[in-house]
Amino acid sequence: MKRAGVIGLGDMGSGLALNLIKNGFQTTGYDLIDQRLQAFAEFGGSAAGNVAEVGRNSDAVFVMVMNGDEAKEVILGEQGLVATMGKGGIVILSATIKPAEAVEIGEAMQGCGIELIDTPVSGGFPGAQGGTLTMMAAGTDAAMEAAAPVMQAVSKTIHRVGDQPGQGQVMKACLQSLIGPIFSATFEAAALAAKAGVKGETLYNVFSTSGAGCGVANSALENIIDRKFEGTGSHINTMHKDLTISLDFALQQGVPMQTAATAMQIFQAGKTKYPNGDNWVCTRLMEDIVDAELHR
Repeated sequence: MKRAGVIGLGDMGSGLALNLIKNGFQTTGYDLIDQRLQAFAEFGGSAAGNVAEVGRNSDAVFVMVMNGDEAKEVILGEQGLVATMGKGGIVILSATIKPAEAVEIGEAMQGCGIELIDTPVSGGFPGAQGGTLTMMAAGTDAAMEAAAPVMQAVSKTIHRVGDQPGQGQVMKACLQSLIGPIFSATFEAAALAAKAGVKGETLYNVFSTSGAGCGVANSALENIIDRKFEGTGSHINTMHKDLTISLDFALQQGVPMQTAATAMQIFQAGKTKYPNGDNWVCTRLMEDIVDAELHR
């Protein structure tokens, strides 16, 4: 398997494509935004004019789009991957969508001769660009074995979480229900420190070496104290979308999610006031209330 494809060349998909190329895969990519296609071509990718062209030129295709409707169109559409990939091809659903949508896609693909691996990812923009993503993969033994080289090219850790479509998305919904509140608690702590006159670097040094230190909190706090609220590769729309998926799934399961629900509302407020911001911009909402800012 030497031919790979990527549909969606944004913050995450561009990283997938970059690492596939670095690892020697002939990589074809497509995105609706011309600037992304141009950047992809500049680092050695073969820019396609449509999804069908990616399908015809790939043995395995990563689908890194924004939502379930887009994933269905890319995979199941009249000129989608199912219609254009050769028999034995593998669709790697790396986008975060609703578990039920992944199940629907899997059911529609039964008997088509193309395998589906449901594997959302974690690690954000740095993980995608650095090839160190964590994958939550659900697929058949045959699909997992065949896709191992392309998955290893973009990921540091691959967890086999099941063999059925939807099981990867369930794991991601659980994960995001934890990550969202970690973010929101970090935003609140940053505002408290700012109001109390604590230096941002001192707060970061303490937090990052304490029991509460983790990649999520550390990266958020570092961007806050450096006042990097846009262009860091973690747009607020994505986390807001992921939290709504987690809460929708929890509602179906009858599980109360108080802290995740609060986090989602904080992200909703941030998204409304700062629609072009990244996750950390939610801190500015709280800083406006207390009339203080946290700087390094």
